[in-house]
Amino acid sequence: CQPLCHNLFSSLPLSDPFADAATADTGEKLEQGYVHIRIQQRNGRKSITTVTGLSQKLDLKKIQKAIKKEHCCNGTVLKDEESGKEVLQFQGDQREAVKTFLIKEEICDKDSVKVHGF
Repeated sequence: CQPLCHNLFSSLPLSDPFADAATADTGEKLEQGYVHIRIQQRNGRKSITTVTGLSQKLDLKKIQKAIKKEHCCNGTVLKDEESGKEVLQFQGDQREAVKTFLIKEEICDKDSVKVHGF
């Protein structure tokens, strides 16, 4: 059974089923520019954090869900009307939380994250 099993499994491609979209097809990092994290004042003390510039090949719903769970805030994925790209949006001032999450999970490197706001 040893040679038969070896032949069966040796023909299967070796791939990580949990590989990120960044390395799934080509084995190299995604090409993306700067990731901009901004805060917008709503009314009174309320504010919204928006994240733009993430690669469209990433699963933004998964990223948004993980950040919501880790930092106990609400958020959504919206389609930007000007550029037509998807944007992450969170309630409250989550700039540093989002920045540390993106760097910790290696979605983007430290130099490509730009934090804006007051």
